[in-house]
Amino acid sequence: MVHGRRVGREPTMSLRRDRLLYSQPVLPVVIAGRIPGYDKSVRGTVRLLISGVALLWWTTAASGQTVTVVRNVNLRPDPSSEYPSIRVLTPSEPPLTLLESSPESGYYHVRTSAGEEGYVWGRDVGVSVAPPAPGAPAAPIPAGPGIPGSPSMVGCGDSLWQHVYHPSRLLVQQDCLTVTGVIVDATAGQAHHQPDGVRHEADGDTHGWLQVDSQFVDLINPGNRSDEGGNLVFEIVCHYTVTQSDARPACEGFADHTSIPPPGTHVAITGTFVQEKNHKKWNEIHPVSRIEAR
Repeated sequence: MVHGRRVGREPTMSLRRDRLLYSQPVLPVVIAGRIPGYDKSVRGTVRLLISGVALLWWTTAASGQTVTVVRNVNLRPDPSSEYPSIRVLTPSEPPLTLLESSPESGYYHVRTSAGEEGYVWGRDVGVSVAPPAPGAPAAPIPAGPGIPGSPSMVGCGDSLWQHVYHPSRLLVQQDCLTVTGVIVDATAGQAHHQPDGVRHEADGDTHGWLQVDSQFVDLINPGNRSDEGGNLVFEIVCHYTVTQSDARPACEGFADHTSIPPPGTHVAITGTFVQEKNHKKWNEIHPVSRIEAR
């Protein structure tokens, strides 16, 4: 709820109010006028310093965050639909700069790459932390051949390894790892396209693709490049109906109901980082413990 209104479609009208900065940080009040001989210039300096601290705090809170358009949205001059929009932003729009970390009446205050400043409806955009600047440390890449998987593997502590079909075919590189990137349609070039953009494996698992963010490119090996479009594979176990007879015991009494965001969504995927021993030995997150849109 935002100001007593359910957040959903962009409202057709918004109550007008004086745009007082209620969301600004509360700062100590300096009552200078009660101090005998308090010089006006000193009071002015104090006010200037307080304003500077407030501006620095607010800028820091929003810095490092970007806004991505996920569906067509109006860029508006005001956090309401009362006035005509500046223009329509589409999902192909370059990332927007977030100017204030908290939405106002359901709208985010942003600046476009062209320098236009305005407000966008929160349900039509995604807010995420910007990728590390050049020179920032990359994600640690596990070294060594890995350990053959088994039902007793710790993973992310959720017992999902008990439901991995033929776990020894996977070499565990890291028990629990979170990787960010954009979901890619893994069925786009196949004869049978799947609406969710994920291949439906006979063992009940997903076979999805994640185009990893720059700090995770070292997770991509030659097998991923040659056979998986340069993407990291992610497998959610027991997500679909099992049609492979010898895989049924792994999913007996268990079914996954994870919601998979559509292709084009920037996500964080958490699970066990493994290398597939069969096929072209590509790397995967398998099993996936959770997927979160970012």
